[in-house]
Amino acid sequence: MASEERAWYETAFEAEYLELYAHRDLASARVEAGWLIAQGVSGKTLDLCCGAGRHSYALRERGLNVFGLDLSQELLERQHQRPEPERLLGRLVRADARRIPLRDGSLDSIVNLFSSFGYFGLEGDREVLDEIARTLRSGGHLVMDLMNPERVRRHLQPDSRTERGGFVLYEARRLEDEGRRVTKAVRMVAADGREKHWKEDVRLYSAPEVTAALEARGLVVEGLFGDFADQPLTEDSPRQILIARRH
Repeated sequence: MASEERAWYETAFEAEYLELYAHRDLASARVEAGWLIAQGVSGKTLDLCCGAGRHSYALRERGLNVFGLDLSQELLERQHQRPEPERLLGRLVRADARRIPLRDGSLDSIVNLFSSFGYFGLEGDREVLDEIARTLRSGGHLVMDLMNPERVRRHLQPDSRTERGGFVLYEARRLEDEGRRVTKAVRMVAADGREKHWKEDVRLYSAPEVTAALEARGLVVEGLFGDFADQPLTEDSPRQILIARRH
């Protein structure tokens, strides 16, 4: 019997992902970690969907009791390449964001960065929010960094060819479900001719949608930003960052 096909988010985030996005490095994570702390992130913190843990590392450098969670074993193993990998020893775990392996109200802060939400369909995304609300203590902080739907819809580039990290990357982007989802088919070609194909399929959530969903779970949005430099959220902002606090 043929094995069940893997979900797109299990095939997209493998080792090559870090080579394609090498500009998302520890130096930029350190700047962003400083901004997160200025917004109230503190104490026992979960880096939800942490990838290779660059923000976990940067927050740990700043003294936070941080833990990282991600579904990609390949990305998690890359944390050993950090300058002092022992900083995160025993602090990164492979798990599903819909089933956070922590006790109720055990976290002071949760950060969910670089468009790591909207992967599981409506029901699955609700489960992620349920878990955030369950594990965050009263008064705790949440930072969600999402794609800006209006910018994506207005400036979507259907097809592109770029050279990055020694690879040629062909990407075909489409809006689906009346503009509620953005999909991307990716073909990556290495210099020796090796190819890898994968797809991405992310639900776009507006700030009012996320605000209402969080409020239904006892979290109040206290700030909206368009980047990690305190710029207000507009239709053309590069990011959509929500700062919320648990009742």
